[in-house]
Amino acid sequence: MSETVWINRSDLTDMMVNEEASALLPENAVRLRIDSFSVTANNVTYAVAGDGFGYWNFFPAGEGYGVVPMWGHATVEASNHPELAIGERVYGYLPMGTHLDIMPGKVTPGGFIDAAAHRQPMSPIYNQYSRLAADPEHDPAKEKERMIFAPLFKTGWLIEYMLRSNDWFGAQNLVMTSASSKTSMGLASCAAQSSPHIRRIGMTSSGNVEFVKATGLYDAVMAYDDVAALPQTESISVDFAGNSALLANIHRTLGDHLKYSCLVGATHVDARGGAGGGTRDITNPAPILFFAPDHAVAAIKELGPKAFGEAVAKSWHTFLSAVEGGVTMEERSGLLEAINAFQAIYKNTADPSVGIVVRP
Repeated sequence: MSETVWINRSDLTDMMVNEEASALLPENAVRLRIDSFSVTANNVTYAVAGDGFGYWNFFPAGEGYGVVPMWGHATVEASNHPELAIGERVYGYLPMGTHLDIMPGKVTPGGFIDAAAHRQPMSPIYNQYSRLAADPEHDPAKEKERMIFAPLFKTGWLIEYMLRSNDWFGAQNLVMTSASSKTSMGLASCAAQSSPHIRRIGMTSSGNVEFVKATGLYDAVMAYDDVAALPQTESISVDFAGNSALLANIHRTLGDHLKYSCLVGATHVDARGGAGGGTRDITNPAPILFFAPDHAVAAIKELGPKAFGEAVAKSWHTFLSAVEGGVTMEERSGLLEAINAFQAIYKNTADPSVGIVVRP
């Protein structure tokens, strides 16, 4: 028997636990028992952009419903594959649920992909699973941190790499909305490490200002209400909030000083103003959507897999040291707790100082 959370694709406040009998495991297939996964703003973005970017296609659900993808750890519960034994643990892309059947392909000592036909049209980044016994990024003492921060941190790393590769478009300031979010914190850390000459300005709601200041990742922290006080200096905007009115205010305030406008995710879903974030009327410069998987493939091609992995790992360990103690790790049990955590983030009522890990 397995359980999976289904979400109404036309009403993301409507979620239910679907229970069904486990199917017969095909030849060469593996059944994973999901040990734990994190619930972050990243998962909300997957749901909000589910139709546009194919996120609903990874873990099919009933008509009109979808399954939100998560990042987490799992154990091989049953195996018909000669190279994967019962009891082995892996890390990767999982459903919000208790089990996942996969068809391992390209198996190496370090990992494999899910070669199931329905997953092949999507980015290969999401189809890869790490085998923890031979995974250099795995630290048994930091499993919670990896689930909560790593996918978001890697997006931040990729944004910084893209901006640095373009000489920061001639800007001196980096303005980040939703500065309390894990992705914004990751970008701020990577910019501090690799581009210390760029001034990092974090924008957040008034209630989160003190938390964001306490991270020490930003040179300046401003409340959204103070957007008019942004310095009139050549700047880049990276919008994680998805609040079209806020982004329009940033554009108006900075005017010709704004050299590049980047859209990433959506943490303030209620203010998106439409499926595209309500940004079509914002120009000079027009906001450009950042799709991390495409940039990851390009960076790996440019740097080579080994150098890419080493660069990300080096920045990752520095970031972990910077945020240690700043976010409380909270472990919850059961899929109903996963639903509650998702809804709190979706409705923008979650505490940014708490990282949620669920054991289904």
